Amino acid sequence: MSRSSARRALFALVSGGGIALTSAALLATPAQADSTSCPAPGATSVADTGADAACSATSTGGSAAAAYGINGTASANAGPTSLSLAIAQGGGTARSASGPWSGPAAIAVGSGATADLSGVRPGLAIGIAGPGATVTVSGVGTPVCTGGPGFAGDFQTFQGCLSMR
Repeated sequence: MSRSSARRALFALVSGGGIALTSAALLATPAQADSTSCPAPGATSVADTGADAACSATSTGGSAAAAYGINGTASANAGPTSLSLAIAQGGGTARSASGPWSGPAAIAVGSGATADLSGVRPGLAIGIAGPGATVTVSGVGTPVCTGGPGFAGDFQTFQGCLSMR
């Protein structure tokens, strides 16, 4: 398989799995879910807590971070010239940290879901963890998906993972 074909296959796998998991998450949102919202554009730090939700976001000048907890815990930290996004829902925990020119997005949906993404090189990364799953992207090694339904696509390393358990 050529490099181009391998990249297209990785893109198809990441985008297809992401659409399926995100659709399931949006359909499963409780009507009265406790939610928190922490957008942090520019040099800002924001934190919010609710009865069952928490978020925090910190960014430096020239960057942006956003974290959203919907019955979950989310934190985003954006370093210089980067973007960082964390979304946690239904008991999940999402953490995203970015360095220069990177853009990680961590999404954790369901009880026991954990998504932990780091952007350390130029490029985007996405990780979605379903109930009981742990998805980890370091930005320097192969992403790891274990314990439940989840996937990751890391365009810093051109690698990904998929867990169907």
